[in-house]
Amino acid sequence: MRLEHLERTADLAPQSTIGNQQLTTSSRLLQALRRDPVDATPVWFMRQAGRSLPEYRALKERYSLLEICRNPELCVEVTLQPVRRHGVDAAVLFADIMLPLIGVGIDLDIVENVGPVIARPVRTAAEIETLRPLEPEADVGYVLEDIRAVLSELRGELPLIGFSGAPFTLASYLVEGRPSRDFLHTKRLMYSAPDLWDTLMRHLAEIVATYARAQIRAGVHAFQLFDSWAGALSVDDYRRYVQPYSRMVFDALAGSNVPTIHFGTATGALLEAMCDAGGDTLGVDWRVPLDTAWERVGPTRAIQGNLDPIVLLGPWEVVEREARAVLGRAGARPGHIFNTGHGLHPQTPPDQISRLVELVHEYSARENP
Repeated sequence: MRLEHLERTADLAPQSTIGNQQLTTSSRLLQALRRDPVDATPVWFMRQAGRSLPEYRALKERYSLLEICRNPELCVEVTLQPVRRHGVDAAVLFADIMLPLIGVGIDLDIVENVGPVIARPVRTAAEIETLRPLEPEADVGYVLEDIRAVLSELRGELPLIGFSGAPFTLASYLVEGRPSRDFLHTKRLMYSAPDLWDTLMRHLAEIVATYARAQIRAGVHAFQLFDSWAGALSVDDYRRYVQPYSRMVFDALAGSNVPTIHFGTATGALLEAMCDAGGDTLGVDWRVPLDTAWERVGPTRAIQGNLDPIVLLGPWEVVEREARAVLGRAGARPGHIFNTGHGLHPQTPPDQISRLVELVHEYSARENP
């Protein structure tokens, strides 16, 4: 698995217009991702499908997360639950960032209240070489079937967002074996065996790029790369050990005509470096004021964010104040997508989410000429 292969994938004929042509109405989300004027600021939420909704929790009493992902009928239901309840401007495919690793044979379990747990962490040259290329139809065919089923149910009325974990975030799970606070094994590998780290990250960059291209061919209208753990790194370490491989993924998607979003948590120090890695839109968490982030990354990027998701657990007057502050910092500039600065918390009252969507639409509609 080499960089040359990733570069060649960018030359493949774009397939994403298939999904875009299915939209029967103009999409606020796609307009904003392309920094075009909108009638109101689009809203969607990371983890909008799932744990904050009682209808999802009822399903989880009978099915595991992976069982839902592997059943198109269940996946459609869970993906569309927040669309029906909240009136968001996009559906986001219900999936897990670890699915491509499961597809290539990694023995892992997604443990409730823990996260992904790898049976045998990957830390040696021999273990890394066992990572084979992803074959989408054979390895994650159910994800592609899920996408097609969701698009059929959406009937062109809303766009569908696909996503994947970024190479570094997947590497951190593989090397640590489970979620970590200090990333001891990951950083030790980076620092002590940079050639081995490069091999691992190139393997993962190709897996992620192949997975993303398959989702785009299946019809997703936008794609988000999650680098959930990049905030554990210094700017220099990010540029040396992470940026080249995320760039490989975005380069592989060039020419697909599908807007891309690059998101990480606790990455305030990394905004410029993440922009250099790629993505049409930068997702910003709540630790950096949105207008400051936009000034740092420049006017050629759209910005997504950035309400602290825990605000939604507070009284409505606080939610309203903070949401208006985010919109005020956006200043009605083209290219703002309203989102929380990370996934919705399981304890978030669903009515708060619905009210927030209404507030953003109504307030921004008055602000947008």
